[in-house]
Amino acid sequence: MAEAAGSREPPAAGRAPPDAAHRAEEEPEPASLDAPAAAAGRRWERRSGVSAVGAAERFPGGSLGPPAAADPDAGLLEAAKATPRRSSIIKDPSNQKCGRKKTVSFSSMPSEKKISSASDCISFMQAGCELKKVRPNSRIYNRFFTLDPDLQALRWEPSKKDLEKAKLDISAIKEIRLGKNTETFRNNGLADQISEDCALSVIHGENYESLDLVANSADVANIWVSGLRYLVSRSKQPLDLMESSHNTPRFAWLKTVFEAADIDGNGIMLEDTSVELIKKLNPTLKESKIRLKFKEIQKSKEKLTTRVTKEEFCEAFSELCTRPEVYFLLVQISKNKEYLDANDLMLFLEAEQGVTHITEEMCLDIIRRYELSQEGRLKGFLAIDGFTQYLLSPECDIFDPEHKKIVQDMTQPLSHYYINASHNTYLIEDQLRGPADINGYVRALKMSCRSIELDVCDGPDNEPIICNRNNMTSPLAFQNVIEVINKLAFFASEYPLILCLGNHCSVQQQKVVVQHMKRIFGNKLYTEAPLSSEVYLPSPEKLKMKIIVKGKKLPCDQDILEGEVTDEDEEAEISRRLSEDFSREPKLIWLCRELSDLVSLCKSVQYKDFETSMKAQNYWEMCSFSEAEASRIANEYPEDFVNYNKKFLSRVYPSAMRIDSSNLNPQDFWNCGCQIVAMNYQTPGPMMDLHTGWFLQNGGCGYVLRPSVMRDEVSYFSANTKGIVPGVSPQVLHVKIISGQNFPKPKGACAKGDVIDPYVCIEIHGIPADCTEQRTKTVQQNSDNPIFDESFEFQINLPELAMIRFVVLDDDYIGDEFIGQYTIPLECLQPGYRHIPLRSFVGDIMEHVTLFVHIAITNRSGGGKAQKRSLSVRIGKKTREYTMLRNTGLKTIDDIFKLAVHPLREATDMRENMQNAMVSVKELCGLPPIASLKQCILTLSSRLLSSDNTPSVTLCMKDAFPYLEPLGTMPDVQKRVLAAYDLMIQESRVLIETADITHDKIVQCQKAGMEFHEELHNLGTKEGLKGRKLSKAIESFAWNITVLKGQGDLLKNAKNEALENMKQIQLACLSCGLSKTGSGHADTKSKRCLEAIQEKDTGDENGRL
Repeated sequence: MAEAAGSREPPAAGRAPPDAAHRAEEEPEPASLDAPAAAAGRRWERRSGVSAVGAAERFPGGSLGPPAAADPDAGLLEAAKATPRRSSIIKDPSNQKCGRKKTVSFSSMPSEKKISSASDCISFMQAGCELKKVRPNSRIYNRFFTLDPDLQALRWEPSKKDLEKAKLDISAIKEIRLGKNTETFRNNGLADQISEDCALSVIHGENYESLDLVANSADVANIWVSGLRYLVSRSKQPLDLMESSHNTPRFAWLKTVFEAADIDGNGIMLEDTSVELIKKLNPTLKESKIRLKFKEIQKSKEKLTTRVTKEEFCEAFSELCTRPEVYFLLVQISKNKEYLDANDLMLFLEAEQGVTHITEEMCLDIIRRYELSQEGRLKGFLAIDGFTQYLLSPECDIFDPEHKKIVQDMTQPLSHYYINASHNTYLIEDQLRGPADINGYVRALKMSCRSIELDVCDGPDNEPIICNRNNMTSPLAFQNVIEVINKLAFFASEYPLILCLGNHCSVQQQKVVVQHMKRIFGNKLYTEAPLSSEVYLPSPEKLKMKIIVKGKKLPCDQDILEGEVTDEDEEAEISRRLSEDFSREPKLIWLCRELSDLVSLCKSVQYKDFETSMKAQNYWEMCSFSEAEASRIANEYPEDFVNYNKKFLSRVYPSAMRIDSSNLNPQDFWNCGCQIVAMNYQTPGPMMDLHTGWFLQNGGCGYVLRPSVMRDEVSYFSANTKGIVPGVSPQVLHVKIISGQNFPKPKGACAKGDVIDPYVCIEIHGIPADCTEQRTKTVQQNSDNPIFDESFEFQINLPELAMIRFVVLDDDYIGDEFIGQYTIPLECLQPGYRHIPLRSFVGDIMEHVTLFVHIAITNRSGGGKAQKRSLSVRIGKKTREYTMLRNTGLKTIDDIFKLAVHPLREATDMRENMQNAMVSVKELCGLPPIASLKQCILTLSSRLLSSDNTPSVTLCMKDAFPYLEPLGTMPDVQKRVLAAYDLMIQESRVLIETADITHDKIVQCQKAGMEFHEELHNLGTKEGLKGRKLSKAIESFAWNITVLKGQGDLLKNAKNEALENMKQIQLACLSCGLSKTGSGHADTKSKRCLEAIQEKDTGDENGRL
C-alpha cells in the first residue's frame, strides 16, 4: 500500500503533516474549480411572477417588483396587462442565493450505456477517469485514477512517486464515504466551491487516513463509491464479474419471463413480441426507444435481424429499466449486494425513511407485494425492479399520510384557523367577460372550499339570479345554485361552510332568497344569535355540518321590518378609491329583516382602524379588506393585524383591477393571520398552487390551525419579521434533487421536437425571512430520466407557516417553459427518499411524471449552511446567541422577568451542548449532520470490530443510559470516537436530569408575569407611560411572554428528543450485537434499562413536561 495516500481521519485535533514524498508528488499546478459554464438558456428574470400589491413598498430598490405607484391598484392594473408567468414568487431579493449561475450538465456517462450492475461500475473504473485530489493544505490537484485489471489496487497519475507507491491497495480500505465528510473537506478553504454530491473519501489504513476526491459529476462519484464498496465487501472472495452479473436474481427472473413468452421454446422471439413484453413490464417506456435499444445491441454484435435472443432481451431490459440512482441506493443500503433482504429493508425504513415500529414481518410483506420475481417473494428479497416499484408506490410518497386525516385541534375558535376561500365562485373565466357557471361551485366545493361567494341580483318572474354583473348573458337561477350547494356543501368536508352573500336585490326578491334558503338548507342554516357572554367565535367542531351566512345586518335594537345599510359591493369600493371624491360616503341599500336574521356569526362591518375595532367590534362581526388596503395595513401595522386576527375574522379579496382574474399571493396575508383569503379558483398558476398545496394538510378539510404564536392571547409576532421568531426553534431543510422521470414537453411549446432541457427550481414560501429560491443545473436533452444530483439547504424560521414548491422547467423553451410543479406544507414532508408526483399547470396529477428527492429536516445546530458547516454547527458559549428579554419600563414586571434570564441561558446551553455533542459524533463517524444516531451506531459497529470479527466494545447500561465500554486496548482513532460518544451521552444525561427544574423556573416567571396582564395599562399610567411608550411597553411584555413560553416548549421537546435518542441508541446497539455476548443476564438487564427509559419518558409526559 502506498504510504500517506491522504490525510488522517478522523483526528481529534489537528492532523499529521503529509510526508515529504507526498508533498513532492503534489508539486504540479493545482487544479481550478471553475468549470466552464455554458452560456445557454434565457434570462433568470423570465421566471418572475406578477407582482403583488405592496411588493414595491416592501422591497424598495429591488429588482423583482415594479416601481412603487402612487396608488397600489394602479400598479396592479399595469401588472394585470403583463403576460402571466407560470412560475416563481414575490420574495425579498436579499434572500436570493447569489453565485448559483445557470450551468449546463454534460454528463460524463455515455447516454447509450447506463450503470445497471456492479460489473458496469468496475468496467468504468478500470477504464479510468480524472478526479480532483483534495489535500489538507487547501490545494487541489487533477489526477487520473484507474482500477488495476486484477481489481487489487487503485492507482493515480501523474505522480513523482514510483508506480508501485502511487497506489492504494483495496485490502487496506476501511470505508468509502460519499460527500464532504472528512476533516480535510470540512477545513479546506475551497470546500464551499465543491459540490457535496461530487465529493467522496476513501478511508484506509489502521489510522483511518483519508484520500479525498472530487468527481466531475455526481454520477461519476456514485460509480466510484458503489464500485469500491462492492470490491471491499468482496475483497476476500474471488471475483468473476461476468459470471456474477448473469447470476443475479434479476437475470434469473428475466429469463423466466422470456421463457414464459417464448411459446416455441427456441430461445428467440420476434422483436415485436419483445417490445410488447418490455412495455408490459414497464409501461412508461416509449416503443421507439425500446426498438432503438434492440438495434444498438444487435449492431454491436454485427448482426441484423428482427429476432431477439434471451440474452439480448435481458440486456435491453436492464439498460432501459435500470435507474442508476436507484441502483446506487440499493447497493448502498444492501451492504453491497444487488438485492435487499428483510433486515436491509428494515434498517433502511428505520434509519433513512423515519418509519417507526417496523417489524421483520412488515418488511417481508412489502417484499411480497413489490418483488416481481417468484423466487424473491419466496426467499424474501427485493431486487432492483421491485425496489424501484416500491419507491414509486404511494408508500414512499412525499406527503405524510398522517396529514391526510384530521390531525389538528378543531375545538379552537373559528378565528384561529385559515379557511379555504373562493372569490367570485360562480366564474370559470375572467371577471370581465366570463359568464356565470354552476360548475364554479361544483369545483370549489369538491376542493374543500369553505367560503364561497354568491352575488345575487333581481331576476325575471320574481326569481333572484346569480350573475357576473359585467356579463349578464348567462345568469344562474339562485334556487338552482343553492340546491347544488346543499348537495355538495359537506361532500369534501364536514366543517362549516360560509356563504358570502353579495346582496343586490330589491326587498321583494330578498324575501324570495330567504324562502329558498330556509326551504333548501333547512336545519343546516346556522341562525342562533351569538351569546354576548362569549368572547370568541364557536369552533369548527361545534359548527360541523352548518351553513353560515355572511352579510349585512339591521340593528337588533330597532324594531323595523326593513332599513338602509351600507353597500359592501367590491367594485363600488374600488370606484370610491379611484374617484376624485375619495371621502364620499358609501352607497346605501335596503335590507329586509328576514334576510338580516339569517346573518348570525359573520356580520359584515366596515373597517376604520385597529384602535376602534379592538374597542367596539363584537366577536361575531367581521371586516372585508381589498387587496390594496390589506397590503397597506400589513406593511404599516403588521403586529396589530396579527393581534386583531386572534379574535376577529378577516376576509381579503383580490383587487377589481385584476381584470384577467389573476390571483394575489395568499402567503402575504396568511402571514398576518388573515383567515379568509379569497382566490380566483378559475385561474391556475403559482398563487393558486400555493393555496391548493396549503389546504392539502389537516385531512384537506378546508381549515388549517394557525401557529400558536399567532393565536395566544398574549404573544408577539410580526408578519414582516426578518429573522428568528421568538420562542420558535429554526429548522434546516435539506433537499437533494436526485432525478426526474418521464417529463413531458411543455404544453404551450411550439416549433420544437420532443427533446427538453429540464431543470428544477425549489421555492420556499413563508414569512419574509424564509422566502427564497434555488435551482439545479440544466440537464441537456433528457426527459426520460434526467439526473440532477444536487443538494440544497434552507433555514426555516417559522416551520408551521412554510411551504416548499418544486417547479420543473424547460431551459430551451419556445413559447412555454412550464413542465410541472408540486407544492406542499413543510409540516407534511416525509423524510428520506421520496417520489414527488408532479402536477400540470391546471393542477392535475400527471401519470408517471415524478421527481425523485431526498428530504431531511434538522434543527439549526444539527445542520448549518454547507459553506460554513464547521463554523456554524458547533456554537461555542462565547459566540452563542441567546434570545433576549426586553425591558418594558415597568419596574415591577421587569424585576420578575429578570429572574428568568439565568434559566433561559441554562436551557439554551443544555440544548446546544447536546446538539453540538451529537454533531461531533456524526462527524467522527464520517456522516453528515442529517444522519440519524441509528446510522451512527451502524457505522460504529462495523468499525469497532476486532480481527476475529467480535466487537471491541460492549453496551453497558449505567443508570438507564447506554454507555459503550471498551474490551481491551483500542487504537487512538477509536478512542476519540468513543470519547465523543461518551460526551454526547453525558450532555444528554445532564439535559434529561435537569430539564424539569429549569423548565419550572421558566414557567413560574411566565405565570408571575401573566398575573399583571390585566393591569398593564394602570401600571403604565402610574409609571408615566402613555401613547407610543405605553404601546411599546405592552409589545415588550407580549414579546417576553412569547419567549418564555417558546423556550419552555423547546426545552421540553429537547428532553423528549434526548430520551428518544437514548432508546434508539440502545435498540441499535442490541441489533448490531454490541451487547455482551453469551450472557442472557446482560440482555435481560439491557431490556430492563430500556423499559426504565420508556417509563421515564411516559412519566415525564404525564408529569411536569
